Formats: sequence, structure tokens, C-alpha cells
Amino acid sequence: MNGRRTWSIRVRMTVVAAAVTVTVCAVLAVLIVVGARSRTADHRRDRATSAALELVYQLKGNRAPREPLAPRGIGLQVVDAGRRPVAATRALLGKGPIASFMPAKGDVYADRVLCPPEGLRGCHSIVAFRVYHPGGDWTVYSASKTTPWYVSSSLVTFLAGTSLLVVLLASLRTWRTVDRTLAPVDAIRAELTEITARRSGHRVPVPENRDEIRRLAEAANATLDRLDAALERQRSFTSDASHDLRSPIAAARAQLEEALMYPAEVDWPQTGRSVLQSLDRLQAIVTDLLELARLDAGKWNDSETIDLAAMVTIELARTERSKRVVTHLRDGVSVRGDRLRLVRLLTNLLDNAERHAETRIDIMVRQEDGMAVLEVRDDGAGIAEADREIVFQRFARLPAGRAKDASGTGLGLPIAREIARSHGGDLTLEDSDGGARFVMRIPMDGRAGK
Repeated sequence: MNGRRTWSIRVRMTVVAAAVTVTVCAVLAVLIVVGARSRTADHRRDRATSAALELVYQLKGNRAPREPLAPRGIGLQVVDAGRRPVAATRALLGKGPIASFMPAKGDVYADRVLCPPEGLRGCHSIVAFRVYHPGGDWTVYSASKTTPWYVSSSLVTFLAGTSLLVVLLASLRTWRTVDRTLAPVDAIRAELTEITARRSGHRVPVPENRDEIRRLAEAANATLDRLDAALERQRSFTSDASHDLRSPIAAARAQLEEALMYPAEVDWPQTGRSVLQSLDRLQAIVTDLLELARLDAGKWNDSETIDLAAMVTIELARTERSKRVVTHLRDGVSVRGDRLRLVRLLTNLLDNAERHAETRIDIMVRQEDGMAVLEVRDDGAGIAEADREIVFQRFARLPAGRAKDASGTGLGLPIAREIARSHGGDLTLEDSDGGARFVMRIPMDGRAGK
């Protein structure tokens, strides 16, 4: 027994949807943070550069104040050729140079990230500009705080809250969608649970939407239709079988009871022969029922290649018939199958033809469009078109058949058709100029003649 717990489809689909949404939100959040950090860093660097350039212009015009103004978060410092600060924003007044690097010779610009610069806390992005001065080149430094990886706590809070809301909405939407989708399945399951052999007429509800659930419901109803048909055939078969089995048993019992009531006046040999006739009929019915059960179960003996013409010839030579049998056999018409069952099919058709023929039975073997055809025809009264399928029903016997042979079981032709169908073909009753014409068609053996 598998003890592993499994979640319902609703839970699994909701978890999958939530996981996918979390993944998408995480990727989007990372992209947003990376983009925002890049834009924020560029913005801060541009502000620091602009403030430094403005101070450079002031120095060149000899208008630089000792305490220059700078945007919020920007620190400015002017260092002379002797590395002494000569001007700085308020936060850097009285402090030494915030950086030791200078633009290389031939360059007027350089930038570095220092963690931390002199006189400041935390990592800063430092921009340095070289300014020409008669006593030696001066340096203008502009410092701005570096952007952290998360940019800002407010952005992280916003992204986390938005992602959580999106995941929650996606999970709820998925749950509701799967719930609505599975509602017809629950209805189908509930109806199937209620359907039993006694309440087999019920059908599962078919959804209006033309989707997979509708096709499932239609397939379930089609299966129930077939099961109902099978149950009806089983009930009819059981009823007919019990009736036909009861008749010879009742006849034998009545004869024996009558003989025992008047033992001195009974012709015991004749009574024994009558009881044996009832037992023979009972045995024939049981044998046919077992054969039908094997055919219904699909039991199959070893198959072999069978030449139909040779099979007919051998069977006719083995048995004697009361009517003249005329053959029209074509050689080389071979099939793949169970020889004993095909012989049983031929025997059943011959027995039926002999029972109804006036003087003659015709047997034909030929091939037709890749099919092997075995045809048995008699010159009797024939069978009405309306009764052509009835004769293939189990235990079904037409009045004419009962009049000619009261001991028949009504199973010969159904067995013959089942044998033909078990070989991938069929047995039908077709039109003829006179008498009954039974035609068996089954696929030919593809290896024949190779």
C-alpha cells in the first residue's frame, strides 16, 4: 500500500501557480532593482559632476566662495597644489583632502569609489577635476554616496508588498478557476458513484462548454451505454439460458417421475433413451455455452495458416451429409487463425444449411479485396430480411427452425459469427436468389504465397 500523501489537484495547481508567480515576481523585482540602481547611480554621479563643473567654472572666473553651495547629498572640496583644502561645503570645512588621487597628466577628469573617504562615512563615489592655476594645478573633488544594491528600503518594501499581492491574487484566481473547471468532474464522479447494476440507466451530466471535460462526460456516457447494452445482453442471455437448460432437465425429470410411479407398466429401455435424448440436448447447450464463454473472454489457441479450400475438403470427406453438397473452391485462399474454431464455424453453417435445404448445399471459397470469403448457401425457403439479425441472437430460433429441428440450441449461428469476428472478420446473411446465403469474410494471411 502506498502511504504517500498526495495533494488535491486544486492545491497542486494553486501551489504551481503561486510558485510560477513568485518566480516571475522575483525576476521582475531583480530587474527593477538593477535598473533603478543603475539609474539612481547615474543620477547621483551626474549631480556630483554638475556641481563640480559649476565650481570649476567659478574657480576659473575667480568667483569661487570659501563655502560653495551644493545640492543635497553632494560634498565639494577644492584642494590647491600643496594639497591644502581652500574651499569646501559645510560638512567638509576644516577637514583634510577627502581623496588622494588626482587626474593623470594630460587628463582633467578622474573618478573613484572610496569606502570611506577622509572625513566622511560610508562608501562614496568621488569625482575629481583638474583646474589650471598659476601656482600649480588645483583639484576639485565632488563626493556623492554610492547607491546600495537594494536602492532604498521604500523600493524594497513596495516591491515585496506588490509581489505578495500579485501572488495572492494569482493563487486565488487559480483556485477559483480550477474549482470551476473541476466542478463538472465532481458532478460526474458523484453520478458515477450512484450508478450501479440496478440503477444503470443514469448518465453523467454533460457540461455546456466544448472542452476536455465535455469529451470526458461524453466518453463516460458512451461507456455506460455499452455497459447497459452488455448488462441487457447478459440478462437476456441468462434468462434464455436458464429457460433452455430447464427444458431438458424438466423433461427428463417428468419422464423419470412418471416411470417411478408405475414401474411395472413402463418401457424402461424407451424411457432411458428419452432421458438420454434430454441429456444430449443438455450437453449440447452446455458445450455451446462454454464455447461462447471462451469466445467472449477472448481466449485464443495457437494460430496457424489455414487454407480454406483444404479445410472444407477435409471436413466434407470426414462427415456424411443427407443433402448433396456442391463445392466451388479456389486454392490459395489462406487465413491466419485457430483451425478448430474455423472448423466449428464451417460445421455450424453446414448443419444449419442441411437442416433447411431441400436437396442441395453450395460451398464457395474465394478471395475478394484482400478478404478470404467462405460462402454456404442452401436451396431452402430462405430467411426474411427482417429476421436476418435475429438468427444471430443467442437462443433465438425462428418458428421454421423449431419445426424442422426441435432439439437445436439456437447457439450455432451466434457461435459462428463470434468465431468470424474473433478472426477480425464477420459473418452475415446476404441476399440470394433462393434459400439462405451465409457469407464469412476474414482478412487473408499476408504471408500466404511468399
